[in-house]
Amino acid sequence: GVMLAVATGVIIWEAVQRFSEPEPVASGTVIAVAAVAVAVNGISAWLLSHGSKSDLNMRGAFLHMVADAAVSIAVIIAAVGIIYTGWTWLDPAVSLLISAVILWGTWGLLRDSFQLSLNAAPRSIDPGAVRRYLESLPDVAAIHDLHIWAVSTTETALTCHLVMPGGHPGDEFL
Repeated sequence: GVMLAVATGVIIWEAVQRFSEPEPVASGTVIAVAAVAVAVNGISAWLLSHGSKSDLNMRGAFLHMVADAAVSIAVIIAAVGIIYTGWTWLDPAVSLLISAVILWGTWGLLRDSFQLSLNAAPRSIDPGAVRRYLESLPDVAAIHDLHIWAVSTTETALTCHLVMPGGHPGDEFL
């Protein structure tokens, strides 16, 4: 996520500079290369799409492929526009648009990876509901030090101190 944000910052910087100093664009070559990139990245994104819902690493790779395919489509549109209108400002304008899309998609990835690094409870788990459930179990008088965190992008751990006046009921309790 951080790498995507930094790369996007560089694209924005270059795009702003190209507004004042436009460069010629080899539109035919750009269209051909971008069309190949759309096909390759589209197929890659499709292959990664199934795992992207449950695994943060897969989601990062999936978002990267989707962003690359979208970038390539926008590049084709800009190149065709430059061919027919001669408007060289389309090149940096599309770069800024693409940067905005990449930053928007990267934000969720950055947020989730930050939460994972902080050992935060996964968004899919309500710690209050877990606490209420554990407190409702027979023989549980109180619960202290409940901690729920993601061990990885696919596994979650929980620790807590259960106050049980009757003693430990054995392995069958939970």
